[in-house]
Amino acid sequence: MAKAVQQRTLKTRTKLLDAATAVIAEGGYEALRVEDVVKRAGVAKGTFFAHFKDKDALMDHLIGKEIDRHLDQIAALPAPRTSAEMTDALMPLAAFMSCERYVFDVILRHSGAAAQREIGPIAMTFGRHEQVVTDWLAQRPFRTDISAQLQAEGVQAFAIQAISLMFCSLHNSLSIRERLQVYLAAWLTPQS
Repeated sequence: MAKAVQQRTLKTRTKLLDAATAVIAEGGYEALRVEDVVKRAGVAKGTFFAHFKDKDALMDHLIGKEIDRHLDQIAALPAPRTSAEMTDALMPLAAFMSCERYVFDVILRHSGAAAQREIGPIAMTFGRHEQVVTDWLAQRPFRTDISAQLQAEGVQAFAIQAISLMFCSLHNSLSIRERLQVYLAAWLTPQS
C-alpha cells in the first residue's frame, strides 16, 4: 500500500516551488541558483535535494507547469481555420519557449528526445501539445491526405525548428512567427 504524503512534505515542496518562482521572476530562469531557492524558502540545501534530484528536475517541473498553462489557453481557443490563425494561436507558447536560450535548452533536454528514463512534466506537455493540435486538425480545414495526428506532429516539429533557428546566428533573419507561418502554410495547405 502506498504511503500517504505528509502535509509537512507538501508544504515544504510548495515553499521551494514558490521560492523558485520568485527567484525566476526577479532574474530569469538561467539566473536561478539552488542556494537562492533554499535561502528564500528558509530550508536546508539537503531539503531541496530531498524534493528534487537536481536543479534540472526543478526546471522540468517549473517549465512544464508554464507550458501546461499555455496549453490550457491554447486548448480553449476555437480551432484555427487557416495556417495564419494556427501560427497566431501557437505564438504565446513559442514566445515562452524562446524567452531564454536556457529555457529552450531545458525543454529540448526534457522533451523525451534525449532518451531520458523518466517521463517528466516537459515530456508530458509534448504529448498534450500534439493532442490539442490533433483535435483542431480533426475538424479538417486543412489537408486530408494524411491523418490529423501526423499533421499535428509536423506542426510541433516545425514550431521547434522555428524556435531553434531563432538561436542560430546563420538563420535568424526571420522571426519565429514569420518562419512558423511559412512552415505551416507549406505543411497544412500544400500547393500542387
